[in-house]
Amino acid sequence: MTALPLPALRDAFGDRLQEHVLLAAYTSARIGGPADALIIVHSADELAETVSRLWELDLPCVLLGGGSNVLVSDRGVRGVVVLNRAKAVSFTEGETPSVWAESGAVFSNLAHRAAARGLGGLEWAAAIPGTVGGAVYGNAGAFGGDMAGSLVHADLLTERGRERWPVEKMGYAYRSSVLKRDALQTVILSAEMRLENGDPAQIRETIRQFTEKRKASQPPGASMGSMFKNPEGDYAGRLIEAAGLKGKRIGSAEISTVHANFFVNHGETKAADVKALIELAQRTVEEKFGVRLELEIEIIGEWQAETSTSDEL
Repeated sequence: MTALPLPALRDAFGDRLQEHVLLAAYTSARIGGPADALIIVHSADELAETVSRLWELDLPCVLLGGGSNVLVSDRGVRGVVVLNRAKAVSFTEGETPSVWAESGAVFSNLAHRAAARGLGGLEWAAAIPGTVGGAVYGNAGAFGGDMAGSLVHADLLTERGRERWPVEKMGYAYRSSVLKRDALQTVILSAEMRLENGDPAQIRETIRQFTEKRKASQPPGASMGSMFKNPEGDYAGRLIEAAGLKGKRIGSAEISTVHANFFVNHGETKAADVKALIELAQRTVEEKFGVRLELEIEIIGEWQAETSTSDEL
């Protein structure tokens, strides 16, 4: 790949441009090599302006939010990583309450803030890691709720400029959207979600119950969240466990003994080891049960010539 035109980037972004930044610190799994360049944005307007300039320069860019649903290559990312820290939030109360949030806002925090105002509708999101933008992009969901049922509209940056998409245009399906399926050149800037008036104590109790269920069923430690989508009528974790892979390790990466759809970093884990576990799980489950597990996480970065620390696959 052609080297980045760093002088042009320095001219365009000045001190905002950071070079050769390790991405492990910005992912929930604490895994990932260096980005050639990194720019942190703090508002939706700044996000739109930054990405527009990168598009004008015809430079590849990767948007990173909470880093909870990605596996970043050990070799890192060639191009510019835009770290989204746009976190403004505004509530509308009354008969039809709603919340508007910039895409870098932490989604679970948003649910708790709504609850503190006696506003429900996002209880399902209280234990979901990641940002509003990631939830909109991947149709995040839990406990019978999902973004498809909560979103009113999303404000996007597209090649045509800023656009407002109603929820109907997002093409939502299970853990998917038209943005994700078609890899459209778009950036989610903000979103508005519908809320419900309710009893604050009951809303907080529902959140407490959901959070406790999450803690009881999911492993502690550094992970990417659910690795695979659940196949129709079944569960990825059940299939991986039934294939005899629960607790399987390659290097310091482990298929969790608590929940087999979570892969845990036990320290100094290489992305190549996680990827080897992913491929092992997909191959073994397909051989034993005829089911091809589909990733829920996103794999990003440069992967050529990467090798696992173990030959055992």
